[in-house]
Amino acid sequence: MSIGEMLAATVPMARTLNLEFLEAGPDKAVVALPDQGEFHNHVGGPHAGAMFTLGESASGAIVLAAFGDQLSRAVPLAVRAEIGYRKLAMGAVTATATLGRPAAEVVAQLDAGERPEFPVAIEIRRADGAVTGEMTVIWTLRPNG
Repeated sequence: MSIGEMLAATVPMARTLNLEFLEAGPDKAVVALPDQGEFHNHVGGPHAGAMFTLGESASGAIVLAAFGDQLSRAVPLAVRAEIGYRKLAMGAVTATATLGRPAAEVVAQLDAGERPEFPVAIEIRRADGAVTGEMTVIWTLRPNG
């Protein structure tokens, strides 16, 4: 099962929005939100809540890709998030997530018995390439037990 399939199977909101997991690797994750009228806002573009969920889902995909081998000893959890809506989004939008720290540093903290936190940066773009939103999600790996 791919990371996208796993997220779609375990995160009901990702299924509800029909998110498309286009790429999910440890260096980059790309997730698309198709243009769907039932998730539009008052000006006819994707609702801010749908775009937030898109960005958070892209961040979750890269976290699973980068730290999936740590799931037996730690649970990834979003700690906090910030989003800025920069331009009007219309039509389908795509979120691209990148890790803000090297995965090896995060794992080293976990190895040292710490609960590491790390940022994931997300850009949300419309089809013409314009950045419509920027988001940061701070994640942690909470040790089991």
